[in-house]
Amino acid sequence: MKFRTKLFGSIGLIILLISISVIYLMNMLEQSMVNMHVVVNDLYARIDIANEIKSDTNQSNQFGIEILEDQLSVNPTAIDNWESSNLRIGQNIELLKELDKQEISKELIEKYRALHDSSLDTIQQVITMQKTNQSVETSEELLNDIKLNQERMKQITSLLVGLQEQEMKNELLRSRETYNKAVTIIYIYLAITLCSGAALIIIIIGSMTKNLKRLASVMESVNDSNVDNLPRIKVSTKDEIASIANAYNKMVADLESHSQHERKLLAEAEAHSWHQSKIAEIVKIYPEAKDIRMLAELLMSKLVPMVGANFGVFYYKKHDGEKTYLQRMAGYAITNDQKEYEVFQMGEGLIGQCALEKQPILLNKVPKEYIKIRSGIGEILPRNSMILPVLFENEVLAVIEIATFDTFEFSQIKLLEDVAATLGITVNSISNHMKAERLLQESQSLTEELQVQSEELQLQQEELRTTNEKLEEQYAASEQKKQELEIVKEALEEKAMQLEVNSKYKSEFLANMSHELRTPLNSLLILAQILADNGEGNLTEKQREYLSTIYSSGNDLLLLINDILDLAKVESGKLEIIQDKVDLKQIEEQLMKQFSPLAKQKELDFQIRLEPDVPLYFYSDKHRLIQIVNNLLSNAFKFTERGCVSLVIHSLVRDNSGQETQRNNPAEKLLAFSVIDTGIGISKEKHDSIFEAFNQADGTTSRKYGGTGLGLSICRKLASMLGGYIELSSVEGKGSTFTLYLPIQREGKEKDLLPSVKEASVALENSYDSINSLEQMTEENSIQEDAEHSALRHKKVLIIDDDIRNVYALTIALERAEMEIIEAENGYEGIEMLLANPDTDIILMDIMMPEMDGFEAIQRIRQMQRYKTLPIIALTAKAMKKSREECLAAGANDYISKPLNIDQLFSLMNVWLYKKRG
Repeated sequence: MKFRTKLFGSIGLIILLISISVIYLMNMLEQSMVNMHVVVNDLYARIDIANEIKSDTNQSNQFGIEILEDQLSVNPTAIDNWESSNLRIGQNIELLKELDKQEISKELIEKYRALHDSSLDTIQQVITMQKTNQSVETSEELLNDIKLNQERMKQITSLLVGLQEQEMKNELLRSRETYNKAVTIIYIYLAITLCSGAALIIIIIGSMTKNLKRLASVMESVNDSNVDNLPRIKVSTKDEIASIANAYNKMVADLESHSQHERKLLAEAEAHSWHQSKIAEIVKIYPEAKDIRMLAELLMSKLVPMVGANFGVFYYKKHDGEKTYLQRMAGYAITNDQKEYEVFQMGEGLIGQCALEKQPILLNKVPKEYIKIRSGIGEILPRNSMILPVLFENEVLAVIEIATFDTFEFSQIKLLEDVAATLGITVNSISNHMKAERLLQESQSLTEELQVQSEELQLQQEELRTTNEKLEEQYAASEQKKQELEIVKEALEEKAMQLEVNSKYKSEFLANMSHELRTPLNSLLILAQILADNGEGNLTEKQREYLSTIYSSGNDLLLLINDILDLAKVESGKLEIIQDKVDLKQIEEQLMKQFSPLAKQKELDFQIRLEPDVPLYFYSDKHRLIQIVNNLLSNAFKFTERGCVSLVIHSLVRDNSGQETQRNNPAEKLLAFSVIDTGIGISKEKHDSIFEAFNQADGTTSRKYGGTGLGLSICRKLASMLGGYIELSSVEGKGSTFTLYLPIQREGKEKDLLPSVKEASVALENSYDSINSLEQMTEENSIQEDAEHSALRHKKVLIIDDDIRNVYALTIALERAEMEIIEAENGYEGIEMLLANPDTDIILMDIMMPEMDGFEAIQRIRQMQRYKTLPIIALTAKAMKKSREECLAAGANDYISKPLNIDQLFSLMNVWLYKKRG
């Protein structure tokens, strides 16, 4: 575009812009007037709404007082007027809240709404009582409160009206000021625009010559001394000069870009060279390290100053049994009072979290509570901290933390990450080397021991030769005895067969007796529990006492049945011993929780003490061990009226004669559980008899303390099966000490002390889970009952049981949970009822039934494709060995023995119904 055209075009553009500006400002002024009218109309509407609220409030208060004072009859007109007023008040309040956004107005509206709701609720209750012909007595205090609320409502409505009117006045003043200011601005803007237009014409003409001068001066200033910051020609026109300037500027930009690219490449090369040289310096120190601690010290002393840091620490991962933790091995600028940071567990603190996540952690803003770095003249807080995991094959071997007063640069962070990546191989190598050295030392020690043992074996070999000659002489005599033993063996085998037949008959008898005794107990305990819940609330305290006695007696009978079955199993050698790892700390906590309430109830001191020489764990049958100690502690509490009961666990060594000694021979080491009490004691002549079945220290009919006399007999037999024994030390009137001695086994091996089969005795264990007090059970049930019943509500359950007493008791319990119940007397009827009710949710199946027992019924149901996943819970009173396994093998989902614990049954039903839904 030529200069002449540009000049006339610029003048015309200026005139056009002035015209557009004038039109726009006039429209803006007109729009301001319109907005002012809208605001004023809105304020008028808010004032009207506030006045209506005030008027309706007065009417509502008047009608409300009239309703409250007229207590004996319903005034429909007053109630309708009162409700209409409240309806209008609610609508106007919501409308005013939407229109008025002032904070003070919102607070007044909320206060008014709270007072209005309070008054509304009170009057509404009076109206409801009047409509239902209930007697209404309005106290003078209530009327005064209502009137006080109404007075406050009137004050608030007056304040709301005043606020709206004040807002109207303020808005009118602001609008007038805004209008005057807008008019003034328009005049000023027009004057400025005219002056600016004239000045612009002059500037445009002058700029044409200025651009040429600027172009010449910029080109003359270019030299080779400053290639990175060459001058630019700034021309805003699009004429010939602008084309020259653009070409010049593009050329200058290309030169600068090329120069910057060269510098960047040079800087990257220098950074890479620095990085590689530092890595090489770190790698040089690796061969000098002989162990992890030396490596950590060398690394910290080298790496921390290298990255310009001021603090550093090195943590190495160690294992102590099953525990894994991070141990501080070395540090840079570490002080002695920072010992609490020596060890971190996995996941503990940022050190443990870094090891757990296997990712670096960078702290850009260190908090004031962070560790301070000390110097000779003071303490300084670091600004940045970098925590890095040391990995080898994706396993954390160590963690490094580096802190600095300054900020870490990218190159320093990259160096730390690369060092951590290469360090893992070295840490792993040194760790393996240390293990190898330790194993070598152990190997050398074992070699020396083997040499000594070899010499001993040579001496033993000489002794064996002498013994062999004597054995040859005895061999001839043994041949004759062998023939005699064969005859005895045949007689023993015949006797063993007879014993096996007798044992089989005895087991069957015990199973049948278990079923026959548990079946009536089941219905007795369930119905006693249901009655004790007192769901209808019609039982007296005395009746609840009777029920507690019934339930307690039933549980005592159940414990007697369990003791008899237990004793029979021990005597027949059918009780299994399952060796497992026993944690003495865990047993201590379990016994303390179990017997502390009883000690508190009887006002006795109770303590459990583990001696320092006791191992952390050993191998035995944990369940049988707890059964023995429980029985001994229960007896101690039962026969102790005052004083204390204590359990002391300690270890000792016995020599070949059975006497205690201090020889450190692991093969002879024993673990002792001593139960000490200050009770009635036992006379010396009865020390042996109390361990016999059905025998007690006081066996007369007038004895003070009850019991079956089976507990100590079972404990002594169980102790023998565990490879130990029980000793008694007691003085009549001064207390007793029962001590259980068990061998300390370091490996999970079972001793073949008596013939046993390693099978789960779940049914027998379940039989000991009875509750001591019916009142405690009722309180626990009341907490969980709603949650359990809500899951069982409206579910259909099929009960298959031939005993009408059990069906009756179960029906009552399940109906309380609002379940739909269908019944059948045997397996045949159960299958027919299931086919007739395909929407059945769960089955409770008795095992011992006529015609078709529970096993066959479960198997036939599982053969039906539709019911392969239907939950089936087996119920049986035959709580013998393998009962659970037989039920599960037949196809049942779960197993519970009679007498049933209703809470346990509900829990099982909830579990399997939930799995069915899933």
